[in-house]
Amino acid sequence: MARGPVGAPTRGTTNPNRLRRVDRWLAGAPEVSAALRRAPDPLVVDLGYGASPVTTVEMAARLRRVHPRVRVLGLEIDAERVAVAKPAARPPWLDFRQGGFELAGSRPNLVRAFNVLRQYPEDEVAGAWKLILDRLAPGGLLVEGTCDEIGRLSTWVTLDADGPRTLSLSCHLDSLDQPSTLAERLPKALIHRNVPGERIHDLLSTLDICWATAAPHQAFGARARWLESVRLLAARGWPVLTRPRRIRLGELTVPWATVAPGSR
Repeated sequence: MARGPVGAPTRGTTNPNRLRRVDRWLAGAPEVSAALRRAPDPLVVDLGYGASPVTTVEMAARLRRVHPRVRVLGLEIDAERVAVAKPAARPPWLDFRQGGFELAGSRPNLVRAFNVLRQYPEDEVAGAWKLILDRLAPGGLLVEGTCDEIGRLSTWVTLDADGPRTLSLSCHLDSLDQPSTLAERLPKALIHRNVPGERIHDLLSTLDICWATAAPHQAFGARARWLESVRLLAARGWPVLTRPRRIRLGELTVPWATVAPGSR
């Protein structure tokens, strides 16, 4: 058993609404709803929230609108950041504690870990995932990802006890240059794999081609162009798991097996 927090402090960078894209997805994803609704006392952990608790507070508010019984626990390995966050606590619904990948002894139904693993070597990702997954409540989920500083580009992996299930991409369509711009914000498990011969490179390259082909739809707005791009992607054989109304929000989810890193 770990005797203290496991992991290393993040840079702590955070901004209000930086994680609104993943929060919006968490609040509506059927798999997340199932994990929280079947739990007698649903607990969500926000792991590594940074120098300010603002994104944990925002997540708690967004989740509790649709799951009123949810408790949220923010964990930070840095004790000073926990002290800064404590005035924002609203026990039992929102609290903050020192902790790392060991989850401070909690057994949550859902963990959100954003912009945490990006500072780690790629070969440490699987171990960190396992540390977290081993501590989830039965049927629990881990959502691990990365976003830019203002939350316009965001990607995340959803995992359960058996490992990664899906990869989700989410972008602010009106400011999107091309879909492969998301490559700079891929989760750590994929960010170094965006090279020819890797599946994630195939996905982003194909999506760029579809985006270019859908250029005439830009006359009806970026949303129309994105919808057509995703339709073209599916027509090329990529299994798109995203529901239509969420595609309209600039989202795309595919099975992990279609983008999983190859051996090298």
